Amino acid sequence: MATTSDDAIALTARCLCGTNTYEATVPKSSLPLRAYICHCDSCRHVTGALYSVALRWPTTRADVNVSALRVFHHFPSIDLLFCPTCSTPMFFADTKDTTRLLGVLSGVLSNNDVDLIQYANQVYVSDTQDGGASVWLQHNGNGSTIVPYMQDDEGGNSKEVLQDWPPRGDLTGYTARKEDSIPIRCKCEGVDLRLHAGDYSNLKDHELPFNIDPETHKLLAGFCGCDSCRLQGGIDVFNWTFAEMKYISFSNADKPFPITSTELKSMTDAKDPALGTLTYYSSREDVDRYFCSNCSACIFYAVTSRPEHLDIAVGVLKASDGARAEGFLSWPYGARISYREDGDGGWREKLFDNVEKAAEEYRIVRGYQKNWNRVAKDENGGRSPN
Repeated sequence: MATTSDDAIALTARCLCGTNTYEATVPKSSLPLRAYICHCDSCRHVTGALYSVALRWPTTRADVNVSALRVFHHFPSIDLLFCPTCSTPMFFADTKDTTRLLGVLSGVLSNNDVDLIQYANQVYVSDTQDGGASVWLQHNGNGSTIVPYMQDDEGGNSKEVLQDWPPRGDLTGYTARKEDSIPIRCKCEGVDLRLHAGDYSNLKDHELPFNIDPETHKLLAGFCGCDSCRLQGGIDVFNWTFAEMKYISFSNADKPFPITSTELKSMTDAKDPALGTLTYYSSREDVDRYFCSNCSACIFYAVTSRPEHLDIAVGVLKASDGARAEGFLSWPYGARISYREDGDGGWREKLFDNVEKAAEEYRIVRGYQKNWNRVAKDENGGRSPN
């Protein structure tokens, strides 16, 4: 448990399963710690989140026992160190120089009751095509702007992202659909599946599954602030969408994808080669969290109460119109973040406030209507009626 003293603060970084826990102390005078947001394709597909956030851990790779963590060569010069049991991405590290400080992912840090983090910037927004999560990552807790850059701002050569980028006419928008199917693919491509648009034309609105927008028949997307999703993805706000399993297929196999979570679990236990590098961690008796065993990317969340549906990590979708896949997904911009109470009393509480506010401002500026899920939440005190 992280604690504070008069002149120092103790930080704890841990994975979802608790096998890997690290502690360090930083002087209070160094707060808030500078953190860096990355929206690049690689960070999205290696975590399953829409972005990554890293900050300096006050210890070098050589001085930390990371032997229990699995190594994925994220970039030629950067390793990602993650828990092989539960998939939590914990550290970025220099591939060769072990004397350099580790970069810890913000989602694994304790929720100290201090102004712990200040985002210095956000980079590689151009990779998202549609702005991705940068549209709701606008301000720090002190009100300062988190400046977005099209590429890396190192050296001052990258252009800042303009407020109207991309132009409204270039966005898919609320109603339009771009394609009938999109890849579900992790960074290493060990998991390579396909998500198809379902046919709900014969159903009346009240007959539709919980995840289908009655107006557009797009899939519901959501914002989650729970501790479990935060730890598994290494990010403070995780984005999921929800789909019936019958609309998922293998990209390179001549067999159907399982249509129930029980069948998927059995197939995974049998190490069926069609699943590639997909494995799972049971975070509760009724919950299995699927991820790539090679690169760590979150893929699915399965719960026994919804045996024919899977939650799909939005960061591993590869839509032609951008990271938010608006041609496929219906976003409840501005809605209350699910399980945001897990951040109460700590630095994440203000972060959640800012995300909700910025997402609502984005919806209004871009002229998007409130989707049906947002309306239902508003009528239910901000909470999902499901």
